[in-house]
Amino acid sequence: MSVDLNAETGVESAGRLFQLSEGHRQIQQRAQTLAAEMETVAQEADEYTEIYEPMREALAASGLAGHVVPAAYGGHAETLDPLAISLIREALMYTSAHLDSLFGMQGIGSYTLTVGGAEELKRHWLPKVVAMEAIAAIALTEPEVGSDLRAITTTIEEVDGGLRIRGRKSFITNAGAASFYCVLGREGDGYSMALVPADAAGLTARPGDDLIAPHILGELEFDDVVVPANHRLGDTGKAFKLMLQALAVFRASVAGSAVGLAQAALDEAVAHAKTREQFGAPLFELGAVSQNLALSWVEVETIRSMAYRAASLATTDPLANMHFSSMAKVSATETAGRIVDRSVQTMGRFGLVRGSKIERLYRNARPGRIYEGSTEVLLDSIARRLKKETP
Repeated sequence: MSVDLNAETGVESAGRLFQLSEGHRQIQQRAQTLAAEMETVAQEADEYTEIYEPMREALAASGLAGHVVPAAYGGHAETLDPLAISLIREALMYTSAHLDSLFGMQGIGSYTLTVGGAEELKRHWLPKVVAMEAIAAIALTEPEVGSDLRAITTTIEEVDGGLRIRGRKSFITNAGAASFYCVLGREGDGYSMALVPADAAGLTARPGDDLIAPHILGELEFDDVVVPANHRLGDTGKAFKLMLQALAVFRASVAGSAVGLAQAALDEAVAHAKTREQFGAPLFELGAVSQNLALSWVEVETIRSMAYRAASLATTDPLANMHFSSMAKVSATETAGRIVDRSVQTMGRFGLVRGSKIERLYRNARPGRIYEGSTEVLLDSIARRLKKETP
């Protein structure tokens, strides 16, 4: 992807710093169309802690879920395109966190199946993921384990009849709503993954904690769950790398999602500042207000550039470029938090109204700095990479 500062085509935003391919622009426009269609129900959907059916149906009809599954199983391209995924998430998050999560989790929830699953398993599940007939989920974290995934205690072991899974997972997106879970566990001295259907005997799903930004979240208990041997994902004891690859591909899309949220917050603040009058003039005419909005615009275009670049690098070699995806995620989520806070300040008391879009954006911005790698953990890994690359 090339950067053309004089381009007349590209990102549908005020800056248009990027010249996207025609294919990427078409994908972006389809996602924007879907998001616009969902605007009237976004507030209701974003309060849901279960699947909001009108959005699932609309996402299925749009065909956008085909971008998280290879063409061999009903998707749109031979291999996944992280830039396309990021563009879609940016457009969807602009309108609704629920819509963004529905799409994003179809990808990260099924990725280890796509890369490491048996052919029979992929042919059974992946077309259903594209059609939104099967909701995907990945089960990594545990009650006592968040970012330090090497400390997990869930076990996977070979037994007569297949693979037995024992343990508990917590803070799992789509728990209770998913059709299957890609589960990380210890096996001997290594780590393995297995696909566990939601209806497997011994698997119990319970609702999770209420969050400041409502989310489909739950706890999973695996009480001697046994699945067939072909439900193994990746090689025995060597699936940690497979899990990291999933994070590397989709972490860049978290940055894209944060860009969409930041753009939405800026647009809300600009619209208010242009129409709200104070001291006999539009609020936008106050120097402090206009400068804050200008700074937000600078920051939106900066994180958009970084998010797109990281997504492009993830297309070629996600693991080798994981530090760039981490940089983009840190930069975009932290900056989005500042922009939405600044936007609330611009809107004054109107920014504090419960149920307004800016209030919803304010609450949705906060979790982004924690999930899929907290800022502190990612900065630590980036620092290690910096130390390694510095002479």
